[in-house]
Formats: sequence, C-alpha cells, structure tokens
Amino acid sequence: MKEIIGQAWDNRDLLKEKETRETIKKVISELDRGNLRVAEPVGDSWVVHEWIKKAVLLYFPIMEMEVIECGPFEYHDKIPLKRHYRELGVRVVPNAVARHGAFIAKGVIMMPSYVNIGAYVDSGTMVDTWATVGSCAQVGKNVHLSGGVGIGGVLEPVQAAPVIIEDGCFIGSRCIVVEGVHVGREAVLGAGVVLTRSTRIIDVTGTKPAEMKGRVPERAVIIPGSYQKKFNAGTWSVPCALMIGKRKASTDLKTSLNEVLREHSVAV
Repeated sequence: MKEIIGQAWDNRDLLKEKETRETIKKVISELDRGNLRVAEPVGDSWVVHEWIKKAVLLYFPIMEMEVIECGPFEYHDKIPLKRHYRELGVRVVPNAVARHGAFIAKGVIMMPSYVNIGAYVDSGTMVDTWATVGSCAQVGKNVHLSGGVGIGGVLEPVQAAPVIIEDGCFIGSRCIVVEGVHVGREAVLGAGVVLTRSTRIIDVTGTKPAEMKGRVPERAVIIPGSYQKKFNAGTWSVPCALMIGKRKASTDLKTSLNEVLREHSVAV
C-alpha cells in the first residue's frame, strides 16, 4: 500500500485507476479501525508515517460529494460519517460527529464534539462538549478534553508532526493545542492555555525560570501566563504558559491533581 500511495502522490493521473482508488480507501478503512495510525510511539519517541497522511490527502479528490441524512439532520460532504458505535463500545451523545477514518477506541465518551479524519482517540477518553480533535491528532488513554478544547489537526506539510496528547492528561476548558505540540503523559493544562510551537513554556518552580517550547513534560501542571516584550510601538504583554508544579507520581492522579490546583488556585 505504501508503494501505491507514493506513486499516486507523485503522479495524480494514477487516481483514475481502480487499484489506486481501492488502496486509498483501504488505508482510510484501516485508520478507521485503528490498525494503522498516522503517528505512533516507538520506544521513547514518536514516528510519523508520512505515506498515511498522503493517503488521507488523496482520499478527498477520489470521493464524490453526497447528501448524508441522519434523522432530521442533513449534511453535504465527501467523507462519510463514522458508524456502528454500539458495536465499537463508544458512547456518542447526540450532535457528536466523527468522520470515517478517525479511530475511536472502546470506552470513549463523545459529548457533542467533533473528531476529524485520521485522528486517533484511545480508550477511556472523554471528548467533552464542543471539543474538537483535528485531523491526524493523537490522543491517548484516559484523557479528558474539557469543554471547548481545540486540538489542532495537520495534514500538510506531510512531514509535520501531529498534536500528541499522551495517556492520562487533563486538558482544561477552552485550551488550544496546535502545530504539533506534544503534551507528555499525565500533564495538566489549566483553563485557557494556548500552546503553539512558538509558545514559551516557562518552568517557574525553581529559583530561576527555565524555558522550553513545543513539549509539555510528563505530569507538568501548566497555566496561562504572560511576559513583557518590546515592539516599535511600545512594550506589551505577550501570552506564554507557566509550569507551576507537577502531579505527584506516588499518589492517586485525581488526588494529586486536586492538591496542586488548590495550592495554586488554578481553574480547569
């Protein structure tokens, strides 16, 4: 499949051939079942499978627009909706939508929310009201995506890493995580945190601040912050994120989360 996808990526005339079209559809079906995924952990790092992202991009031009009727609701799109939730063991509250090609594992709860093609949402995760999981984003086990959370998607460039939310994370209300940011296992983002690849994440737990970008450490507790930056028109406050503590590995995660939130008066 990888070879056929690569050839079609370089020569779009091959999209007219039956074998190519069937191969693309098979890749999307395997994504839908979780047998393939755009990115996956290998040892201590993550590997992005560019050829699978290419297959997702090639899926759009081979599909035709059609009317999709769901009870009183009507849609007009190229990508069919995900189906058979009861057999999959997924709870889906009305107005939740996932596209075919998104993997939703057993035990996931989807409040009215949206999961795009190529995304991977692992078991026990809650996708809360109006949360969105973008194309190819990777969300681990037992994650809570609170109300209004925006997990960014990425298809192009094909070499770009997707957003990764590892197991056990708590992502607070109205957080935005985009541009391939990697949130480590059991980390907590307080309400309203915005993380891009260029956002400064400043560890303020020591005597001197330490800065990082693009990755939130395991069990870190992050809240919104700001710093002063000079521009031609003057000095202005610019958003950043502050790492104010860590969950304790030795205690129950819910207990340690409550402790750190009480200590720092953090909203989630």
